[in-house]
Amino acid sequence: MLVSSSTVPIFLISFLSPILPSCAAPPHILMVVVDDLGYQDAGFRGSDILTPNLDQLAEEGVILENHYGMEVCSPSRGSLLTGRYAIRTGLWKGIIRPGEEFGLDLNETLLPEMLKRNGYKTHGVGKWHLGMFSWGHTPARRGFDTFFGLFTGEQKYFTHTNNGKLDFRDTYINENGELVDELRRDLAGQYNTRLFTDQAVKVIQNHDTRSPLFLYLAYTAPHIPLEAPEEDVRKYASHIEGPRSKYAAMVSVMDEGVGKVVRAMRTSGLMENGVMVFTSDNGAYHGSQGSNFPLRGGKSSFLEGGVRVLSFVNSPLLRKAGYTNTNLHHVADWYPTFQALAADEPHQHPKTQLPLDGVNIWQSVSEGVPCREEVLLGLRDPYLRDDLRGKWGRENAEKYDDRRGDFSNVILTGGNSRLAQDYFIIRWKNYKLLSGTSLELQGWTSENGTSEFKKFSDKGGKKQYKTSLAVGNLLFDLSADPREVNNIASSHPETVMQLMKKKEGYRRTIKPIVESKHQSKASHTANKVWVPWVEL
Repeated sequence: MLVSSSTVPIFLISFLSPILPSCAAPPHILMVVVDDLGYQDAGFRGSDILTPNLDQLAEEGVILENHYGMEVCSPSRGSLLTGRYAIRTGLWKGIIRPGEEFGLDLNETLLPEMLKRNGYKTHGVGKWHLGMFSWGHTPARRGFDTFFGLFTGEQKYFTHTNNGKLDFRDTYINENGELVDELRRDLAGQYNTRLFTDQAVKVIQNHDTRSPLFLYLAYTAPHIPLEAPEEDVRKYASHIEGPRSKYAAMVSVMDEGVGKVVRAMRTSGLMENGVMVFTSDNGAYHGSQGSNFPLRGGKSSFLEGGVRVLSFVNSPLLRKAGYTNTNLHHVADWYPTFQALAADEPHQHPKTQLPLDGVNIWQSVSEGVPCREEVLLGLRDPYLRDDLRGKWGRENAEKYDDRRGDFSNVILTGGNSRLAQDYFIIRWKNYKLLSGTSLELQGWTSENGTSEFKKFSDKGGKKQYKTSLAVGNLLFDLSADPREVNNIASSHPETVMQLMKKKEGYRRTIKPIVESKHQSKASHTANKVWVPWVEL
């Protein structure tokens, strides 16, 4: 049963079609992306947070045990919507900040654009965070028929503002091919998680079932700021003490919304030939009260708690369901997977499709067949970054370069992710390598909590950090050490060297970063509203 907002059980049909026939109509696709959700923060992971809808959907579907995103928001979303690693799109630089002239290049064929050319009706709801400096970089110009939500990376949940400026809108292309941007000031005071749910349900109810549907539902929850209606804190999180109770309520309201949306899909008949994917973009941020237990680290680090995300698939088209899949997957894999399900033929379209890094994982998810043995998790080269952070990275690399090849000793230097500009992180089979002169290390969290971080000391032991930069090589065998406790680089130098040989091949595909322009707030916040400011 899926649980409705009133907690009344709704009994639903469980479709168990064994396979996806090659001649079948393209499936309806519901892609749910949540923001900074902890790896443990769902009931089926043992959490104390109430998520009955996610639990049911995961348990009747396929739980993805080794599904990787990126370390922060924009790179993960960029890989999802392009099928390409962040090194190819320029998002290896990190998040796109408000007022920054940066976005996914217009020569990229985004997922909604690809699906739209195959007859899909495409709708985006929630968070964009992939560029807004020109209207051409906003969702309605990137393949979405409609978009309801925010262009920037976060907002207050009731006022819908970012840094005091409104960012809440309906955008679409009208019958004359003109982009319409309707600001939703009328919704001020209403909780955005529920607004996103209501919009998604509306899209489903109004959909003409003769066309396949792609619905991209990108909740901002449970990203900071920690805000939830007080009645929901009492309803969902009275058993949880302290500030984590508000975070828990945010997750439970999101869970309530997912239940409503899937119920609408089933009521309308769309789930009879539908695929639902649920994933977080990255792990919980260590200051947000999310728990990545039992994994190490969180958002902004490439330790497992930062990049290995809570994810599952629910679909009647799965050949095998009700199990946990341990195959290796990456968020970039959903693009070629949906492309195959839509029967897209990229060579038949005038816009050239750029090389993909993702692979079609439908058979891997549906039948448990292994599909890949390697994923690139991170690569930054400060010599390919012509901005201030590149300068910091070059200075750090030159300072510690002589220690790069030291397998026996890792130096802690203090610092944070802003300085982390020189590293290479890759998972190959069960091995995971982190190598560089600025690796961000974080500690471990307790079960259902975030307070027990290991403290890292600076060289003199005078100051302690919740995170620290490190120089050297860390190699973990995740099959024996999923918590990344034991660095085995010194005892497995041949494995380190084997994986380091892969770096240059990836490095040749990096898109260099030039200095991003940051405009004055007056140029992109007219009348206290976030708006694009560059004419292309």
